[in-house]
Amino acid sequence: MKNQSCMPCAEGTYSLGTGIRFDEWDELPHGFDNKATNLEIDYSFSESLGNCSLSTWSLKGDYIASNTDECTATLVYAVNLKQSGTVSFEYIYQDSSIVFEFFIQNDQCQPTVEESRWMRTTEKGWETHTVELSQGNNVLFWRTTAFSVWSKTPKPVLVRNIEITGVAFTSECFPCKAGTYTAKLGSSFCQPCPANSYSSKTATSCHQCEPAMYSEPGSASCKPRPACTDKDYFYTHTACDTNGETQLMYKWAEPKICSEELPGSVELPASGVKTTCPPCNPGFFKTNTSSCEPCPYGSYSNGSGCINCTVGTEPALGFEYKWWNTLPANMETTVLSGTSFEYKGMAGWEVAGDYIYTAAGASDNDFMILTLVIPGFSSPQSVMEDSESKEIARITFVFETICSMSCELYFMVGVNSRTNTPVETWIGSKGKQSYTYIIEKNATMSFTWAFQRTAYHEPGRKYTNDVAKLYSINVTNVIEGVASYCRVCALESSGSSCTSCPHGHYIDRSTGGCYPCAANTYLKAHQPYGSQACIPCGPGTKNNPIHSLCYSDCHLSVIADGRTLEYDFSALSNSTSFLVGPSFTTKGLKYFHHFNISLCGNHGRKMATCTDNVTDMHILGKETEFSKSTSSYVCQSIIVPSDVMAYKSVVSSQPVSLADRFVGVTRETTLDNITSFPDYFPAENVGLPDVIFFYRSSDVTQTCSAGRATAIRVRCDPLKPHSGVLSVPSKCPEGTCDGCTFHFLWETVEACPLCSADDYHAIISACVGGIQRTTYVWREPKLCSGGISLPDQKVSICKSMDFWLKVGISAGTCAAILLTAMTCYFWKKNQKLEYKYSKLVMNSSAKDSELPAADSCAIMEGEDAEDDLIFTSKNSLFGKIRAFTTKRTSDGFDSVPLKTSSGTTDMDL
Repeated sequence: MKNQSCMPCAEGTYSLGTGIRFDEWDELPHGFDNKATNLEIDYSFSESLGNCSLSTWSLKGDYIASNTDECTATLVYAVNLKQSGTVSFEYIYQDSSIVFEFFIQNDQCQPTVEESRWMRTTEKGWETHTVELSQGNNVLFWRTTAFSVWSKTPKPVLVRNIEITGVAFTSECFPCKAGTYTAKLGSSFCQPCPANSYSSKTATSCHQCEPAMYSEPGSASCKPRPACTDKDYFYTHTACDTNGETQLMYKWAEPKICSEELPGSVELPASGVKTTCPPCNPGFFKTNTSSCEPCPYGSYSNGSGCINCTVGTEPALGFEYKWWNTLPANMETTVLSGTSFEYKGMAGWEVAGDYIYTAAGASDNDFMILTLVIPGFSSPQSVMEDSESKEIARITFVFETICSMSCELYFMVGVNSRTNTPVETWIGSKGKQSYTYIIEKNATMSFTWAFQRTAYHEPGRKYTNDVAKLYSINVTNVIEGVASYCRVCALESSGSSCTSCPHGHYIDRSTGGCYPCAANTYLKAHQPYGSQACIPCGPGTKNNPIHSLCYSDCHLSVIADGRTLEYDFSALSNSTSFLVGPSFTTKGLKYFHHFNISLCGNHGRKMATCTDNVTDMHILGKETEFSKSTSSYVCQSIIVPSDVMAYKSVVSSQPVSLADRFVGVTRETTLDNITSFPDYFPAENVGLPDVIFFYRSSDVTQTCSAGRATAIRVRCDPLKPHSGVLSVPSKCPEGTCDGCTFHFLWETVEACPLCSADDYHAIISACVGGIQRTTYVWREPKLCSGGISLPDQKVSICKSMDFWLKVGISAGTCAAILLTAMTCYFWKKNQKLEYKYSKLVMNSSAKDSELPAADSCAIMEGEDAEDDLIFTSKNSLFGKIRAFTTKRTSDGFDSVPLKTSSGTTDMDL
């Protein structure tokens, strides 16, 4: 200051000139503010919410780590710049379920440009981010919020070495901290001491540790070496020598910190005897130098020699690794420190003959990393490209984990050198098992296996015996791959070279010809051999023109109770979304389950799309290859509404496909082992069962070994017009009860069958003025929609009521007269029969007593004509009635009138 000139700093000290650096995080440096807040706006829930006051950035010594819950942690630093400058810092940002933003506010509290505030995820290790600062006051904000609702706790964001330039000129130099040094004048930073050395503060050089001591890089002191144990070495196999032999060897784990001279220490085991090398992997052949080289195109091998494919066949290109004598050329291994997150120049996986396993790391919390890089994929020549099929290739590997602690094995996939995204995680010991991942994008892909024995850092090695083993890795349809066999292909007309079959045709193995699949079948695209490759479509579906999938055209015919019901769901074919919730995490973050449904139609195209914009919020609305999204028939994502976040848009994260294959449409409750339980959605219209759409997803998880499935019940409800209402089971508010099968109910008038003649009836009016009207009305309740319309009212001519009344009276009168005449006739006949009967009785009595009959009373033969005489008396009608009523005397005998010889009635007997 006296000379107003700049002087170089002495050895052991450094300065940034016009800048400041923060590289020690044992305590929060002066000027920083570390705070946490809750995102939830609705404070009526505040009593039941978790406390966010502890969810701040945590100090880790060499770096600072963010929170991993749904609270918002903010690190703030205010600085006044005398001139324009910059701020730079190193960071690790691996987990996209955390939103990480860095922004700056000026004197007017205006933030910087929106584009630069959203941090990109890191690729490998620490990356540097630099932003220009303007003169004057600048407030720096590092802010993180996690959105991990389903998955386990995400990995935190790490920040270190924050450096700001443009502040006032420094008037002093800063001493190098312990464990670092600088040996030259005018240094702007201090170098860390290498391993097995140490330094104190303001050091110009590092001191070597004693032979019985050791230290890690950047140490301020040395530690005594422990005795060597069996956890300090590992075994490996040497590469094949010219004699085709390999040898089992043991190596000390690097860095070697143990001592073989202490009591109780173990020695490195002797190398094993030489054994014959295992064969080369399929598709490779062994050279004269016992190394393995790939077979040329058009040939295949089982690991010994190359064999040319015969006419009518083509090589099935891929990579199949099942022998591990050397690490394949397209694989690499390394170790990522679980403490400093620096990559170390050492092997994390070692070959062991028939498997590859994790070696001993420098620490038990190191990540043992193995990476396989595939340049791209191509379908076999005989298989046409299919834009509707999601599968381009697949990778299958067999693995095993043996752990005494809660170790973790990660399988991650990177696309076009972008971030490795964890696809699956296995925790603890897992028996030997297989896992398959479907590759849906043709790009340069990297597949990474990362194994961590424990997340906690402790000195020494305690869990070296906890290992992960990979037995085999098989990748299909690889560009420039090798073949372990040749498959039958379709032949050109000349019969000499392979060609592609037209869409929807399978290959006949015996002739090499192409034959079309039958109607309502779809073709197994990657194995189109024989008629069995054409798989029948499910009920209610049909194949698309190229036989690549089955889909519903939104029309369905159902025969029930002697009638045919026709359904038309075309109004529901557009992609429809709905929210379920809200739900709250333990910290009070409000979120919704967002479902997108593409029910039918669209020629089988998957129109439902769910995206993840957590790490790409600044490019919303733009299609980029970096944005993670999934397209299917049904998909799900987690939505955090914009009123909860201080962002302009809704946050969508963790998209999952629930349906990428159409199984069928039916009114049965079970199809392809998917069951839609009726009690999930009790029905009101008992007479009209629901129509159920069944789907499957190929996404396999540990809990869903057969993939996810979806059942959508479509229910007729005339009171819900247009798109109606979507809902989930009340007992399963997230749409699924087991995490694998999702259930939905869609109530709408569009789900009713088309109206037909069976849905209305006629009402006939009375005949008024010679006119009769017939009116048609719908049957109640009306459970149909669209279809035919009600017929118009019919008018017909009819006879009036007065005419028919007269006709009825006349007919009744005639019938009464006829009935009276018949009654009289039969009454008379009855009297005759009665008279004859009485004569028979009298004759019978006379014979019994043998009395002579009186001549005057006898009725001779031929006197029947006189029988009528008794009935031809001239009495009046009244007299006849009186005679009839008095015919029986008081003593109970009938009186019979007799005639005298003169013909007059003389007396009554």
